[in-house]
Amino acid sequence: MKRLLGALVLAAALAAGASAHPARSSELTVFAASSLTNAFPKIDRSARFSFAGSNALAAQIKLGAPADVFASANMALPASLNRSRLCSKPVVFARNAIVLIVPRSNPAKISTVHDLRKRGVKLVIAAPGVPVGAYTVHVLKALKLTSVLSHVVSRENDVREVLAKVALNEADAGFVYATDARTVPRKVRALKVPARAQPRIRYGICVVAASSQKPAAQAFVKRVLGRAGQRILVSYGFLPRLAQRR
Repeated sequence: MKRLLGALVLAAALAAGASAHPARSSELTVFAASSLTNAFPKIDRSARFSFAGSNALAAQIKLGAPADVFASANMALPASLNRSRLCSKPVVFARNAIVLIVPRSNPAKISTVHDLRKRGVKLVIAAPGVPVGAYTVHVLKALKLTSVLSHVVSRENDVREVLAKVALNEADAGFVYATDARTVPRKVRALKVPARAQPRIRYGICVVAASSQKPAAQAFVKRVLGRAGQRILVSYGFLPRLAQRR
């Protein structure tokens, strides 16, 4: 009986100790664009990441979702949060480019963006509110190819969903970031978008105003902007946050 009582006391003490020091109490929560899925964990392995479409993440922050840092695939969303005093002034931390991807088998025989006009082509793009969806429309308008929007068979919630549809041969083509196309080189082939049609893609990062860990959040932002963080982003295909002068 004494042995059982001792075991119960020990178990209670251990439980009390665990509740006094919860494993995730100081874990930084980073809301980040899905295109950062591969790169960001290499910059900080200790943070907890939530990857999704930037617009969905911004909406969650507006609704009070617990986040410490917001990294968006554009500057417009964090700037809007900043105007609402929901995050700090955003800074640019990376740039990117849009490419057209096709399955490796390329059943529709697409070799340029203009081939999207072919009859029967199944095109998949991101939804209008998602940054990559807006960039896609920019490309099509610049090339006077908005007519191909009639070939869209689905509009996805983030860039990784577009990538998956094409990689699985569920669509003939899709527009994604150059960095995403690099993640599955055996599944898709990337076709260049003419330079004159490339949108200005700048990623913005900010500290969420409601964060209870602002020093840690600011330190994370500093790591992303620092030399090591920038090297990691470039290694994953992102363009330097500042254009190189010629």
